[in-house]
Amino acid sequence: MIDPANQAKTDAPAAGLRGVTAGTSTVSDVNGERGELVYQGYNIHDLARHSTFEEVVFLLWHKRLPRKPEFDELRHALSRSSDLPNEVVNLMKQLPREADLIDVLRTTVSALELYDPTARDIARDASLRTAIKLTAQFPTIVAASERVRRGLEPIKPDPRLNVAGNFLYMLKGEKPSDRDARVFDVALILHADHELNASTFTARVVAGTLADMYGAVTAAIAALSGPLHGGANTNVMKMLLEIGELKNVEPYIKKALSEKRKIMGFGHAVYRTEDPRATHLRKFSQEMGELGGETKWYEMSRQVEAVMMQEKGLYPNVDFFSASTYYMMGIPLELYTPIFAVSRISGWTAHILEQYADNKLIRPRAEYRGGHNLPYVPIEQR
Repeated sequence: MIDPANQAKTDAPAAGLRGVTAGTSTVSDVNGERGELVYQGYNIHDLARHSTFEEVVFLLWHKRLPRKPEFDELRHALSRSSDLPNEVVNLMKQLPREADLIDVLRTTVSALELYDPTARDIARDASLRTAIKLTAQFPTIVAASERVRRGLEPIKPDPRLNVAGNFLYMLKGEKPSDRDARVFDVALILHADHELNASTFTARVVAGTLADMYGAVTAAIAALSGPLHGGANTNVMKMLLEIGELKNVEPYIKKALSEKRKIMGFGHAVYRTEDPRATHLRKFSQEMGELGGETKWYEMSRQVEAVMMQEKGLYPNVDFFSASTYYMMGIPLELYTPIFAVSRISGWTAHILEQYADNKLIRPRAEYRGGHNLPYVPIEQR
């Protein structure tokens, strides 16, 4: 009989914990074989077509869709919480302008804790208030960081706009078109949560120690900053810009594959069919191109997609078509990963709330492969 205490040593998990169930959750579910993504029981396709980001935020936190008064109250609470303390804005202005903006976000969120007197209260009601603050302030931080980087003054949020519209307004200084605001709103919905991805698992591990929400979210941002998690859509757009023209797509991709280079935006750790989020972003890429009178980036993306399917049998993931969609909205490439966080803060906080509600310190085992009983040799004799 196997000693349960040594189970981890006898049944070594797959590398990267692929396929290992590390806990239970109601927040979201990914079915890789069927290409399905579900938030609290609701299919992502239905939410993308009919919902709003604020409604999805409520759903992730409360396990149900809001009634109208609850929706209105959340909208108002987010609006009331979207301003940043002056001290934090001044801190952002002192950071190096060449710093990666995802690192600026991480540093700023960590600093925000110092100006929240209730930060260490992790009771449900207090944690919900913190979740509202963070979800409201992420767009403000990201938009402000881009303007500061360009030597411009940050723009204060407009309380009349929703999260998506407000971000675009604070970034560009003008109210976005209804179409741009809706496309960005759906993009936020699509990126809101994705089960136990690297940054979400990081957030839950930190929350499992009963560290406060700011600490858990700061750790999640650090995980997102790694190139194997965040940043793929930035690299997709850099690749498209490098390819330059539709006629160059096929030779470029085939040459890259022959040189064993990774084509960003394809394949997924879980999905074995099309990423359901890519379905919507492909359509947005086409629509944005047609509205702007420039379909080149969409057409190039479709050609890359065709070559990758032919050569590797790989489907695009959420990052691939979000690249050209954001580019045609005039969003700088440096913001693509921070924008991911503007959306994913809703999922991170939902998982942190769930962790707090039924907490157990997360402490897995490792299969030891080192030596045993090695004789110690004094340093003079080595």
